[in-house]
Amino acid sequence: MNFAMAVQALCDQEVEFIIAGGWSAILHGSSHVTNDIDIFYARATDNLKRLVQALSPYHPRLRDVATLRNTTLLTLTTDLGPIDLLAEIAGLGPFEQVSAGAMQVEAFGRTVRTLDLESLIKSKRAAGREKDLRVLPELESLREAEEM
Repeated sequence: MNFAMAVQALCDQEVEFIIAGGWSAILHGSSHVTNDIDIFYARATDNLKRLVQALSPYHPRLRDVATLRNTTLLTLTTDLGPIDLLAEIAGLGPFEQVSAGAMQVEAFGRTVRTLDLESLIKSKRAAGREKDLRVLPELESLREAEEM
């Protein structure tokens, strides 16, 4: 899995996106392990064109039939590894609103945006899946340490 190349390709094509999910947790200091990267993207037509252009050299393929039923989440298999493209994130609102509170970090050899810790916690709680709930205590501890 080469998520650095995927993020670099998105940055180099000037795609407007925010890293969410497990990688956002890692960027905040979590020891959580994830096998994919969640990319929350702006749905403006020009941004969608840049997103397609950035990923097309890596042969994106749908990973499952359920994807076709859910237009707000595309789970892709690429030559670089699994990439989930999120048009919405549970509990957070539209991209423009979430983008205002996103933070910039240095990661993958680029300056990227990721969910702030409070938004990440809120999204994990709203998703309510077992794997999301399992990481909440660690994220809440990271938030407490950040507040000190």
